Amino acid sequence: MTAAFAIKDLAARVEKQCPGSTEEAAANSLIIKADALPGVMAFLKDADGLKFDYFNYVTAVDYYSYFEVVYQLTSLTHNHTVIIKVRCPREKAVVPSVVGLWQGADIQEREIYDLMGIKFEGHPNLKRIFLWEGFEGHPLRKDWNG
Repeated sequence: MTAAFAIKDLAARVEKQCPGSTEEAAANSLIIKADALPGVMAFLKDADGLKFDYFNYVTAVDYYSYFEVVYQLTSLTHNHTVIIKVRCPREKAVVPSVVGLWQGADIQEREIYDLMGIKFEGHPNLKRIFLWEGFEGHPLRKDWNG
């Protein structure tokens, strides 16, 4: 069983490496700014003592006023895990892709794009995966009324 990484310690390390990147160190997750995501995730993957080399998942949550993209990462080397969150406005639902760091994010980012409408900037093949091209809307959004 993996242990949760101490968020306050992680936030301090991330801020030192990527100044101004964190929004909040919550009880069980680290919320970072969307534009800082590529740098922070690369740091988490490669930094000594962290080595979050395993990409568990990415999912998204609709809070009416904004979306939250949620990542779980695990270090197989150090046996710890962390939740990273990024918030984006509904009007401009765009988050950088992490496919370049973890190939396992490919299908999951496409699923979120298809069903929630969040775009992953830099994704190599961002297109619908379940619904057909031309389908109106994104059915997992709370305001969708298909």
